[in-house]
Amino acid sequence: MHCNRLYIEFEEKVLVDISFEINGATALVGQSGSGKSLSLKALLGMLPQSMKLELDMSSEVELIKGESISFVPQNPFTALSPLTLIEDQFFAPKSRQVELMALLGLSEDLLKRYPSELSGGQLQRVIIAMALINSPELLLLDEPTTALDENIRSEVIELLSSLHKKLGFKMLYVTHDIASVEQLCDTIVVIKNGRLVESGAMQEVLSKPKDEYTKTLIEAGFKRREFRS
Repeated sequence: MHCNRLYIEFEEKVLVDISFEINGATALVGQSGSGKSLSLKALLGMLPQSMKLELDMSSEVELIKGESISFVPQNPFTALSPLTLIEDQFFAPKSRQVELMALLGLSEDLLKRYPSELSGGQLQRVIIAMALINSPELLLLDEPTTALDENIRSEVIELLSSLHKKLGFKMLYVTHDIASVEQLCDTIVVIKNGRLVESGAMQEVLSKPKDEYTKTLIEAGFKRREFRS
């Protein structure tokens, strides 16, 4: 799956101009303001009309937004209506709801609860379950563990890895923290100020980064992990 070109412009200022390939599980990495979120919104068709967008995608599968592309947002605590039962926000037949809840290791009973009655980890699993309703070919994730504590964060990463292998979807995981996706993603794309810095196999880039910016991100990510542990 190739993004041959993703170009975003606003008021004659180029915000993003990159191309990359999504192989298996790919991490899109950069600091805040690097263009990660803009790139994700462009792939989801969520950019405001005031921005000029040129998107050239090619794939061995037919990508139809809303059917074969799905999305997991950053903060599970704001993703759902707090006044509506989980089952009434889970737009799938009851049998599919139960099937997906079981797949995510969740009790069917949680469907009868409100979001505020679930823990952060349970809520993020529900969000992931909802993203899998249509068996997407491509799953886009916007730093889905940043609102969770360290133990739950590790559990969600392990779960995503298991689902990726079991269900076979491609994954684009947007993050500022390389260390958090070292074991999850096969390849990595590093961007800075809307431009591609480097890309390649995850372990190759981690062991032999070519750019100082990438080295800085790697050092910062692993220092945070050492501090958390």
